[in-house]
Amino acid sequence: MQILGHHRILELLPKLRAQTFLFTGPEGVGRRTVARWFAYGLNCERGFPPCGQCGSCRLEPHPDLLEIAPESETKTGRKARVPQIRLEQIAPREGEVEQNLLDWIATYPRFKAKTAIIDGAHWLGEPAANALLKVLEEPPAFSRLILVAPSRELVLPTLVSRSLELSFTPLPEALLQTLTLDPEVLAFAQGAPGRVRWALEHPAEFGKLTSRTQGVLEALRAGPAQTLEALKLLTEMEEALPYLGRQLGKTLGVGSPAYLEALEALSRAQDALSAYVSEDLVQTWLALKLGRL
Repeated sequence: MQILGHHRILELLPKLRAQTFLFTGPEGVGRRTVARWFAYGLNCERGFPPCGQCGSCRLEPHPDLLEIAPESETKTGRKARVPQIRLEQIAPREGEVEQNLLDWIATYPRFKAKTAIIDGAHWLGEPAANALLKVLEEPPAFSRLILVAPSRELVLPTLVSRSLELSFTPLPEALLQTLTLDPEVLAFAQGAPGRVRWALEHPAEFGKLTSRTQGVLEALRAGPAQTLEALKLLTEMEEALPYLGRQLGKTLGVGSPAYLEALEALSRAQDALSAYVSEDLVQTWLALKLGRL
């Protein structure tokens, strides 16, 4: 498994004896990739780094690796504004047949160790977090658990206190230039190789994101009505508001009072959308707020 950067963590991780880890850092910086690398290395016949050739390394998906991520849809099939890891993903519930963490981790591994990756640990609902605590307090000797989140502050303190944190930082642009020299992609990546790979693998989507962001910047000069229409198109896309915030820095000047106010407005808009406030209302408020800047 080819991992870009994070040499200190890759050297340290196999030496640690903790059973529960908390991987923190920006989206796309490599937390999940390193977590999978660790899981394969634990079961590799040759140890670390995983060889990619033995019977364990060639298995995909691996029977001793379980990845749990937040659900993006509600039980009724509607798109959820706020992703959430549900209780039934962690613990068995009557009438539920899907695989859950507690049942999975209680059985012996096929090879050496079982690793569960809880991706988006900050999206654990309270019932799911309480169920997960049972595993963290007395994990099986053959198990490892890795919680992935943007920061420790966003994760419940009861989970953080039982985890060893490893902090992932953005990579230097010189490293990302081994993947691409496209200045727009590098500006979008902000030190995250995952964002580079997404942009290169989805050029049409990336082009749509950049053009719609530019459309908002141009509409801001034309007036609130035009800004509102441009924002409606932009907010249909993932990562739209954070990327708009970075681009506004070029227009308003990073560190300027107007730029800081714009970031605050974007953050409040994102929180409002997550709280199921009307999309039309949030977009209208944001168009007026940014227009004044």
